[in-house]
Amino acid sequence: MDVSYRSLEVAAERLHLDTLPPKQKERIKLIQGSLTYRDKRLAGFDAAAVVEVIEHLDEPRLAAFERVLFEFARPQKAVLTTPNAEYNVKFETLPAGHFRHRDHRFEWNREQFQKWANGIGERFGYAVEFRPVGEEDQQIGAPTQMGVFRL
Repeated sequence: MDVSYRSLEVAAERLHLDTLPPKQKERIKLIQGSLTYRDKRLAGFDAAAVVEVIEHLDEPRLAAFERVLFEFARPQKAVLTTPNAEYNVKFETLPAGHFRHRDHRFEWNREQFQKWANGIGERFGYAVEFRPVGEEDQQIGAPTQMGVFRL
């Protein structure tokens, strides 16, 4: 799912959907939509992968996202990743105080992400486990942080 129709076109091209065998093609469905609006197409899945998405949402829209994913879609497991802001000092070409991507609305440090994710767990009944993604620095963590939510 993506809000951008063009991004879905690019994904279809990269996946070579037009040339996949029918059995493989029927397992992939690209849909246009937003994770901040309730969508019946999201219900009934065992798992959700929300990879590098939340930092593109305006922070006031996070509550809507939380309800859409964890209350309405309610997968048994959700894996969510987001940049670790603490790691940004490792990027020599990234000026201090800037985000990794021009469309990021925020980037959280590990404490902020864990506080937010634990709040989701409490409100919606999920257990949350945190894992690093990428090589982990002892002081500042990994480039990406991941929360694994389980009912």
